Amino acid sequence: MNTSFQLIPFENSEKWDKTVCSFPDHDIYYLHGYLSAFKIHGDGTPILLYYQKNELRCLCTFMIRDIATEEWAKDEIPTNTFFDAVTPYGYGGWLTDGNISKENIQLFWDEYKKFMSSQNIIAAFTRWCPWLQNQEEFNDLSTVIKLGNTISIDTSSEQIIIENIKSKDRTTIRKAIKNGVQIEYSDDPHLLTIFREIYNKTMDKDNAIPYYYFEPEFYDSIAKDLKGKWKLFYALHEGNIIAMSIILFCNGKIHYHLSGSLFEYRNLNATNLILYHVALYGAQNDYHLFHLGGGVGSGEDSLYKFKKSFNKNGDKQFCISKDCFDEEKYNYLVNLRKAKDPTFDENSTFFPLYRG
Repeated sequence: MNTSFQLIPFENSEKWDKTVCSFPDHDIYYLHGYLSAFKIHGDGTPILLYYQKNELRCLCTFMIRDIATEEWAKDEIPTNTFFDAVTPYGYGGWLTDGNISKENIQLFWDEYKKFMSSQNIIAAFTRWCPWLQNQEEFNDLSTVIKLGNTISIDTSSEQIIIENIKSKDRTTIRKAIKNGVQIEYSDDPHLLTIFREIYNKTMDKDNAIPYYYFEPEFYDSIAKDLKGKWKLFYALHEGNIIAMSIILFCNGKIHYHLSGSLFEYRNLNATNLILYHVALYGAQNDYHLFHLGGGVGSGEDSLYKFKKSFNKNGDKQFCISKDCFDEEKYNYLVNLRKAKDPTFDENSTFFPLYRG
């Protein structure tokens, strides 16, 4: 097949990261080391798609999943027959560089659909980057859906950080300091064992689904494969670690990755102080943005409101895309799931529907 696409396999880590870093807007979610941990977690086989034509370059990373591994498909579909794709946990979507004319973007999208179909990738679910709004160039081509907002902190200066925090939340931070909460940070991998214990307790309290529990190997991968791009910020009270957050750093931006706190110390507001110190660290080390993410399921819940307290002006629109590259095969899979699984809800909004 004559194509302007190049599929860079996961095994070629050097070429992978060199290609990613050649894009001005690259970020942590595209790097080989970031996807390594989620490969271990079982999210799929990572691939990098690179496109170049007519002075336009495009790049995206995906986790590729074999549909034959689904319970309802095991006796019906041989392995390595049909696949679907999802951008890695967090944020992603297509990065562009060069001549992003409407004609070039249209040509790219046409070739993208053909390429995915040629690889027997039936559908793709894309989570776009709120701070980039990189879905904008594809609104007329992809099935882009607006969800809730995420929150980011402008870390250009310490003064801007303080001014954007709501007054009552500045009081909360001062109270945490007065109560003897201290913040430290480290990239010592041994601390990840403590983090996992605190994080898992937090997930237990929140009745999290199994996906949000990570094995030790997942954390080992963060320490090894993202070396120099992560830190643990943690809160101490009377010598005890009471809250911890894994923070990621890349290309002038900071990301709030995973976090946990001990319930019995909740009144000390340790996580508030952690995030404040991360933002200050950003201002002091030439990072211009600290992205906190949004609420559960992109809703404006208590988690979203907590994050918004750090920047009353920090809302960023979060969008997803649902794209199908082969309607006939997609419908075949939906009908197969329907025939094999009496619990299947064909009216679900889940995408791809056959996984709902």
